[in-house]
Amino acid sequence: MKRVLTALVLVPAVVWLCLEAPQLLLTAAVALVASLCFREFRRLAAAHAGSHADACPIHIPCPLGYAAGLLILLVPTVHVSLLFLLCALAAILALRAPDLKSVLPSVSAFALSLIYIYGAWRCAIELRLIAPHLLLYALSINWIGDVAAYLTGSAIGRHKLAPRVSPGKSWEGFFGSLLATTAYGIAFLHYCQPSMPLHYSAALSASANVAGQLGDLVESAMKRGAGMKDSGHMLPGHGGWLDRLDSSLFTLPYVYFWLRL
Repeated sequence: MKRVLTALVLVPAVVWLCLEAPQLLLTAAVALVASLCFREFRRLAAAHAGSHADACPIHIPCPLGYAAGLLILLVPTVHVSLLFLLCALAAILALRAPDLKSVLPSVSAFALSLIYIYGAWRCAIELRLIAPHLLLYALSINWIGDVAAYLTGSAIGRHKLAPRVSPGKSWEGFFGSLLATTAYGIAFLHYCQPSMPLHYSAALSASANVAGQLGDLVESAMKRGAGMKDSGHMLPGHGGWLDRLDSSLFTLPYVYFWLRL
């Protein structure tokens, strides 16, 4: 019930932000959500080191992380050189660590957080600039896919998809999600983007669903490696923001680059 109530609050807000909110407000909302995801990722990275006796400590610098992430979200154009400079600064700061074994994993985790979280949400801002309905499309196909995977897996799920990573997921749920998302994506794009050929919208929707399901598995693997059940507890019934948005962190960049390239 908590999961449903949380969704009933969040979904209308997200739809309004995607379609009707001023661009500045949308950007502010994205910055807030991205920073909440970054906060949980920092905690997950630290727990990953703490869950293994021989692991190197992982520390992602907090003020620099937020500042660097917001810079990636807000600068007019993100160049590779900017990412390099931010990671170089993190590497320099890591030289002060008491245990130098932590330098490489800490800087690597910092670089991943910028690309994995803030880079993905930058793609959300770019999608909104192309067309508001495309941002809603990239987010909502994950909602449809998650529901379809749960219903199909609960009804007929027999074959485990990735038992080491996520024991509850099944191949039946995977294909149920794929079919439902493809049908939804075709209908959505036919209505909002009628000039897009049917085979194009079908291919985009199917492959974006696969990207989202892979994103879900990647975050599950990170949590298992860290010995954590949820990345956070801010969303009743869903866990943390990363738990709720792990699929979107793969789907948003995928849809954006598909449409651009």
